Amino acid sequence: MTRFDTTRWSMVLQARDGTAQARSALETLCRTYRPPVLAYIRHRGYSAETAEDLAQTFFVRFLEDEYHADADPGRGRFRNFLLTALKRFLIDADEEAHAIKRGGRIRFHSLDHDEVGSLPPGNLADAETPEHAFERTWAITLIQAAMKRLRAEAVRAGRQELFEHLSEFLAERPDEAEYARVAGALNLRRNTLAVTVHRLRHRLRELIRDELAQTTANAAELESEIRDMRSVLGENIA
Repeated sequence: MTRFDTTRWSMVLQARDGTAQARSALETLCRTYRPPVLAYIRHRGYSAETAEDLAQTFFVRFLEDEYHADADPGRGRFRNFLLTALKRFLIDADEEAHAIKRGGRIRFHSLDHDEVGSLPPGNLADAETPEHAFERTWAITLIQAAMKRLRAEAVRAGRQELFEHLSEFLAERPDEAEYARVAGALNLRRNTLAVTVHRLRHRLRELIRDELAQTTANAAELESEIRDMRSVLGENIA
């Protein structure tokens, strides 16, 4: 059995058997990938409240209407499958909204100028395309999952305090002043600290690759996902 035999794709396909365990796995996937779905909807111009409603409805229908029943790993990566399903859902939702007087159960409306101005940087509907927002948030979600696993490993090894001090150095290489500050706080030699940071960064890259592998069906797709992640974040993260 290879790592690709137990991917997110396999979980989706197994959900077709309708067992409680399969549905639970699918519900976990929905919770995991909620952030990129919500980011896409927000960047389509929907208000925060409406976007929350739409994201919730999308995942309810993903489960209850069995969107996964038509899933085919041979037709692309899991990220693309989820985005395609979301786009189709929004088309249907817009048509439904227009068919129900005054919006019916869900209020659909685009952001006006004041609402756009109140959003934090990076969430503006016109700051980037919805597709880029989805891909960027997807990448961040996977990195956060890898960081969570790395922290759990540190806890099991009894090194949680060390990890918490060094976690800020894993995304960006620290300068000498920062190394000196933390080395002093931990009563470690600077070189010892640098080696520890290097090892943690290496392990984080391994875990990110593993998270990406969970969304692909083979090695070629994995390498493609890694390139896409580097491109969307502009960083050497995997």
